[in-house]
Amino acid sequence: MHGSRIAAIGHYQPARVLTNEDLADMVDTSDEWIRTRVGIHTRHIAGPDEPVDELAAHAAAKALAAAGLGPADIDLVLVATSTAIDRSPNTAARVAARLGIPGPAAMDINVVCAGFTHALATADHTIRAGAATRALVIGAEKMTDVADWSDRSTCVLVGDGAGAAVVEACAPEQEPGIGPVLWGSVPEMGHTVRIEGTPPRFAQEGQSVYRWATTRLPAIARQACERTGIAPEDLAGVVLHQANLRIIEPLAEKIGAVNAVIARDVTESGNTSAASIPLALSKLVEQGALPTGAPVLLFGFGGNLSYAGQVIHCP
Repeated sequence: MHGSRIAAIGHYQPARVLTNEDLADMVDTSDEWIRTRVGIHTRHIAGPDEPVDELAAHAAAKALAAAGLGPADIDLVLVATSTAIDRSPNTAARVAARLGIPGPAAMDINVVCAGFTHALATADHTIRAGAATRALVIGAEKMTDVADWSDRSTCVLVGDGAGAAVVEACAPEQEPGIGPVLWGSVPEMGHTVRIEGTPPRFAQEGQSVYRWATTRLPAIARQACERTGIAPEDLAGVVLHQANLRIIEPLAEKIGAVNAVIARDVTESGNTSAASIPLALSKLVEQGALPTGAPVLLFGFGGNLSYAGQVIHCP
């Protein structure tokens, strides 16, 4: 019943970059309008031949390499996604097949923008229970597949990408590297963020989401810190779901993480839903912006008006 830790992390983004100027040629918008309202400058766009499982597999392969591990070392694959087109085989099974992972438990988790932190908690619980020893936890989305390109309030937000973490059991003498999760939802307000219809399309009630995120979530995020015994001012980093810079900055300020590096990857990647937290964390690690072992708050929120957060030790 020992805890778990993130051993390594990796990310992947498609090569094509869509700028605000490009969007201005597609819909009634401008670079100034987008930057002022959501803070996004660019986003990465996957092509028609780049499905969600391919994005996920690229990120997972990087995380495995960073951990010095091979496919046979993994016995659980969890993929957080809300944009996989097919119901079966699920994305996790397809990732396992792409990487040659032999016989893992393979599950998709759809909690939209809070998907990665839910999946990370699920991996931690599974390892603590002894049902797995080492997991790949992946957030991967192709939001451009579900974008309404005629709606300037939402199409300017979305991007594609993936981030992955290798999660493994701690040695008995090690302190757990993934703290207790604090999670929940407001299901009666789930209609405020939607991916519905045939074909499915992303829509949201932006002002409702903004008010909820900036007024209700700061106290919940602080409680996630308390569960690990960490004061917000002692955090080295805060990686929130990269929804919108106008949500990230006031939420981070209200949490009280005055000494932390705040992830702002949304400016160059857009809103990548379940991929946004591992993508942003991986970039901070790659840049050397966070010390190894330092406490970092991960906090996902969004679709279903779900939320999940935990403090981790930085890989």
